[in-house]
Amino acid sequence: MAGRPAHPNDSNPRAPDRFLEEAATYSVRGADAPDFDTGIAAIRNTLKTLPTRPGVYRMLDARGDVLYVGKARALKNRVTNYTQVDKLPRRLQRMVSLTRSMMIVTTNSEAEALLLEAQLIKRYRPAYNVLLRDDKSFPYILLREDHDFPRMSKYRGAQKYKGQYFGPFASAGSVTSTLNSLQKLFLLRSCSDSFFANRSRPCLLYQIKRCSAPCVDRISKQDYAALVADARAFLTGKSTEVQAKLGAKMEAAAEALDFESAAAYRDRLKALTFIQGSQAVNAQGIADADVFAMASQGGTVCIQAFFIRAGQNWGHRSFFPAHVQDMDEAEILTSFLMQFYQDMPAPKLILTDRQPFECDLMLEALSANRTGKLELLVPQRGERKRLIDQAQRNATEALQRRVAESASTAKHLTEMAELFGLDGPPDRIEVYDNSHIQGTNALGAMVVAGPEGFRKAAYRKFNIKRAETVPGDDYAMMREVFERRFARAQSEDPDRSSGDWPDLVLVDGGKGQLGAAMEALATLGIDDVPLVGVAKGPERNAGRETFFLPDGREFTLPVNSPVLFYLQRLRDEAHRFAIGAHRGKRKKAMTTSPLDEVPGIGPARKRALLMHFGTARAVRSASLEDLQKAPGVSKAMAQSIYDFFRG
Repeated sequence: MAGRPAHPNDSNPRAPDRFLEEAATYSVRGADAPDFDTGIAAIRNTLKTLPTRPGVYRMLDARGDVLYVGKARALKNRVTNYTQVDKLPRRLQRMVSLTRSMMIVTTNSEAEALLLEAQLIKRYRPAYNVLLRDDKSFPYILLREDHDFPRMSKYRGAQKYKGQYFGPFASAGSVTSTLNSLQKLFLLRSCSDSFFANRSRPCLLYQIKRCSAPCVDRISKQDYAALVADARAFLTGKSTEVQAKLGAKMEAAAEALDFESAAAYRDRLKALTFIQGSQAVNAQGIADADVFAMASQGGTVCIQAFFIRAGQNWGHRSFFPAHVQDMDEAEILTSFLMQFYQDMPAPKLILTDRQPFECDLMLEALSANRTGKLELLVPQRGERKRLIDQAQRNATEALQRRVAESASTAKHLTEMAELFGLDGPPDRIEVYDNSHIQGTNALGAMVVAGPEGFRKAAYRKFNIKRAETVPGDDYAMMREVFERRFARAQSEDPDRSSGDWPDLVLVDGGKGQLGAAMEALATLGIDDVPLVGVAKGPERNAGRETFFLPDGREFTLPVNSPVLFYLQRLRDEAHRFAIGAHRGKRKKAMTTSPLDEVPGIGPARKRALLMHFGTARAVRSASLEDLQKAPGVSKAMAQSIYDFFRG
């Protein structure tokens, strides 16, 4: 096993089949008893056949879940350290005591192992690795190039469309505010191609001077192309040139007594000035760079990131990595940066307030995903040091706010435990709500909160799909949601060891919804999950909520109670999530067609049927003979469509 041949994709750790276990890994199983001796025995058993080449190792528990992912220049030497338990920090001692097997992947180089380690951490989210909690992809501004009149829009995800991507931005809010200003400045369209193609008159954006209305020929293709060129120049850092150009046009229009045009150019200059003024971070002399600074307090770490692109500040964001206790700050920074740049290339310059652990190795690994030289600096003076100091201040302030919020939340959880008679402060709170319009597009929603705040990765939606659930019956919907959620929990985690069972469940509703939840749990034989119903007061006034307990008691809290405010936040988050999911489902239903459900009907055939019959309803009611006359529809397909709509 030590001499496993190189996998064809070893040289490319980002290849889609990189994780073919039968080709790239092997596993040595240990015993199941949860103690140090068994854990060390499993590790030593692995060491017998472990090679000294570079690679990545995974520590697995008795259930096969990943506890820890690590990389090594020499696997045998690195893994041997875990058998010397006395020299390990307490965090890793706990990990060793839970280890029951190991999985090994060998690589061609240590840099490749570092890349693979970051991928596996992001994939498995192990309990003993530093985790980048907020790993949602960053938003960009996309300027499409596959249309005569290119569209400028917000974009998040894989960069698969032809065009230029400007970013990343720190948040969707920063993209939206920038786009609003860019619309005023460059008058580029933001509508979809289908909306553009079906306009017969300008939309509201033209009336409020945020679009040049190319859809109805209010601007020529050449003039629109000039606007696109100006927008591209601005987004690539040439704002001074754009400003001078607009100023010259305003003066020329004024001299020609075309005051209406001059006023339009003046408004565009105001928009440009607003964008320039909103750059809270002055990045003079820096083209493209990411700036990172760290602050730590009481076992909590905050990393502040500034995004500088084309000499402009495109926002900043605070990150709070998880599982950082007993870890060196330089190691935390390296692990953070490797996960941060998993889904986007690093800029040519990275500025940090300290030297990351194994910096040269990290740069070698990150360079594999970009062209050109990658540089990491720890500035000591000048403009770059000023940027680092500002990021450091932001990190410290964000950390102080986080610690204060955590202390406040801990107090609320303690008071909640006393209020609802819990054994201790709840670590996992689940809140449930339903959303529908007269029974249509019905779904249930579950949000999860804990001491650290909302755990959005644990949110769940439940499409109401049982035949026996009457549309619009809130009680039946709640019963279905609870039966499905806890039946799955019983099958996947019967011993409740994963931490996915709630310490407290809040149900948005009164006695009826609470009774439905209790009935569902009783059907499953579950009687030890604390339940509380939360109903709004008379006339649905927030602040006069009534709380219902399973034993029949009900009570209210003072309108100025901090615990009441916290419970309202939980309830409102469930309400927001449920309504948002319902709206998304309803929007999707509005754009679907009955023809989408017919087996064998693709986009081309669907289009042909609609062109022939006019509407999906006409296709549904068509006779077999009429279906056979439609272009591109064979007799067998016509029979299939006919049978589908007639059951």
